[in-house]
Amino acid sequence: MATLAAAAFLGAYGLLSPNTGNQSAPNKAEQPSAEPEVVAFTSAESGTCLSWDIDGKGEISNFAEISCDKPHRFEVAAREDLSTYPTSEFGPDAERPDVTRQNALRDELCESSTLGYLHGKWDPNGKFDIASVLPPQAAWQQGDRTLLCGLQTTDEAGVPQLNTGNVEAVDQSVVAKPGECRSIDDKQIVRTVDCAQPHQLETVSIVNLGEHFTGGYPNGEELNSYLNETCTAAAIEYLGEEENLYQSTLQPFWGSVSEAAWNGGSRSVNCSLMHPNDGHFSTITGSATGGRNALTIDGAPPAVQPERNPVRNPSAAPTTAPNAQGAPADNSSAANAPAPAAQ
Repeated sequence: MATLAAAAFLGAYGLLSPNTGNQSAPNKAEQPSAEPEVVAFTSAESGTCLSWDIDGKGEISNFAEISCDKPHRFEVAAREDLSTYPTSEFGPDAERPDVTRQNALRDELCESSTLGYLHGKWDPNGKFDIASVLPPQAAWQQGDRTLLCGLQTTDEAGVPQLNTGNVEAVDQSVVAKPGECRSIDDKQIVRTVDCAQPHQLETVSIVNLGEHFTGGYPNGEELNSYLNETCTAAAIEYLGEEENLYQSTLQPFWGSVSEAAWNGGSRSVNCSLMHPNDGHFSTITGSATGGRNALTIDGAPPAVQPERNPVRNPSAAPTTAPNAQGAPADNSSAANAPAPAAQ
């Protein structure tokens, strides 16, 4: 989901993630100006959390160690001394590695140590990336060959985001906030967009499945039944009443958590609104909170609904709806609707 990294921190400190495709060359404005910033970097050990401020221009400041129970941008899993690397590649006169080499070092040195630090509890499809941080250019020139391995989460522009708590103990799910709309492009990349722009999903709630299924990973039937009931109720609450949901022609839709993701630490899914079209998602513009007159579906107003007595306590059986690839998903479904045909 992430695109080319835009944060100036990436240039100043060489922070990388699997989602980082580019890195700006450091310049004077990007270099940390306070000595404590360098000290915090060079003294960070496994279990340390690091944070820094990013202003509107992307410039960083206040780089420091911080308690992991406070908002932070990076959790250190391990530190490596590149001066002990079994070649002369990182000797006293060596240039700091470029992006390609940094990526290789991250893959070579960080993945195993980070998984060990997490005791294997990591969802590779969750919100946390295994990443690496090299010293700022000034510290590198002074001989600092520390490489920090750790975990971070980034936004769609590659900017490291604030998190609270240790990764091993928090929910690793990738979820959108209620009211956010999500678009799915031809490459199946999901992005958050303004609801006035074309989109396929409108988020109505976040459901933490761990709060309900306390005995471990639920079977598919239990999970689908629970989410059918929960997401239908959430959609009605989001729109104010069941009649508003009916008139919108949209249907509740929910995500899924695989057993592997559950074991890795992911527990939450989104309840959303969608509209099926022959086994695919329709393209929607506008927010359902504005009523049917605020919506277009595949470029047209919502279909006129037959008159009926509003349903007071809907409890329809789950059916199958398209997933992000446009094919029916086993555990991602829509309620109160005929099943779209698979393509």
